Amino acid sequence: MSLKNQITEDMKNAMRAKDTAKLGAIRLLQAAIKQREVDERIELDDAGVVGVIEKMLKQRRDSIAAYEGAGRNDLAEVEKFEVGVLQAYMPQQLSDAEIAAIVEKVIAETGASGAKDMGKVVGAVKPLVAGRADMGKVSGLIKAKLG
Repeated sequence: MSLKNQITEDMKNAMRAKDTAKLGAIRLLQAAIKQREVDERIELDDAGVVGVIEKMLKQRRDSIAAYEGAGRNDLAEVEKFEVGVLQAYMPQQLSDAEIAAIVEKVIAETGASGAKDMGKVVGAVKPLVAGRADMGKVSGLIKAKLG
């Protein structure tokens, strides 16, 4: 079953269960997917859907930080719930050790030696960890390894 079909089925189940919070989060996700398909005039595959989910997760995390900074914990809780719903559709996340091993391998393959080579390393690592790791964390790890 494709990811889009799974999301549609989960929306139907949330409707049947009258779970309005989950239903709202899933509808936001479906709207974002449909918006991207209409904008680009394409049919998204699972990788494209994961890209949309990643973008939404980043937006939610930024919102959580802003709401907590402003003392609006009620709104932060809503965003945290949405993160939980969206996270369920993401592929299994890589462990820190797996990410470090991938970064080490790419640094060795590209012959990167310093901070000036960071873009080359990030460009090579990104397709290997797409959807399975937070690129902010990966980027920080690469920066630390390259000095």
